[in-house]
Amino acid sequence: MVSLAERLAGLRERITAACMAAGRAAAGVELLAVSKTFPASAVAEAREAGQRLFGESRQQEAAPKIAALPRDLEWHFIGGLQRNKVRKVLADFACIHSVDSLRLAEYLDRVAGEEGKRPKIYLEVNVAGEESKGGFTPAELLAAAEQLPGLAHVEILGLMSIPPEDDARRWFAATRELRDRLQAASGLSLPGLSMGMSGDFEQAIAEGSTIVRVGSALFGNRSYPV
Repeated sequence: MVSLAERLAGLRERITAACMAAGRAAAGVELLAVSKTFPASAVAEAREAGQRLFGESRQQEAAPKIAALPRDLEWHFIGGLQRNKVRKVLADFACIHSVDSLRLAEYLDRVAGEEGKRPKIYLEVNVAGEESKGGFTPAELLAAAEQLPGLAHVEILGLMSIPPEDDARRWFAATRELRDRLQAASGLSLPGLSMGMSGDFEQAIAEGSTIVRVGSALFGNRSYPV
């Protein structure tokens, strides 16, 4: 059986190869190990193999894991963020990938100021206009360009997207192009692109992703409660 450490090493090799194929430095792409539904013991095993960035999608599930594990890990929140969970998420997570509206961004900014926090965030964009997914539409995102620089208590890193499985690379490219337009319109520096998961991260790297969110390719298939 392939160990978690071996799978992690294999993923890093694939990331490096994808960066080389795209003419990019491997150091420009981070691996976010998505540990949702997996126990703290699996995270600890990945940590022993050198992994430090972990992603969770539910605050209630993540909190006991975070409390049980060493403090040298960095936790990223990747699930849908409800306003009533914002304070709890800010307490444990350094980065939020799922800020899906200007209203949420403004609320997060206000609460972060009250809590003395300055989280890193990605703005989630629904580039393909899928009804089943949340996020800014491209038009909404560009319309928010003037308001975004006024958010003093968050650090906007860039955009996050989850494209359709079919023709994913096209949508990764569209996300990058939208990021560039938002950067020009807002005057903000937006170096980050949170794009790519287990099945398509190499395509995402080819289109400029700076952090890939990989779960099943590292930890194995998930078993969700019925």
